[in-house]
Amino acid sequence: MADVEARVRKWGDSIAVIIPGDIAKSERIRANDMVRVSIRKEHDVSDFFGAFKTRKTPQQLKDESRTGWE
Repeated sequence: MADVEARVRKWGDSIAVIIPGDIAKSERIRANDMVRVSIRKEHDVSDFFGAFKTRKTPQQLKDESRTGWE
């Protein structure tokens, strides 16, 4: 069993995940084989945009986060 990160791509009206060739080879996966895929979205900061309210600009927040780094 392999755990791999892959980018989702548009394919017609659907989306698709491409299994990298080295993983397909090591797992002996061929076209038309049935596979089981577990889906877990990788989150980034944009997923949380608007989750908290502040009157500070993004630059002010960035400057505050850097306080004490030097």
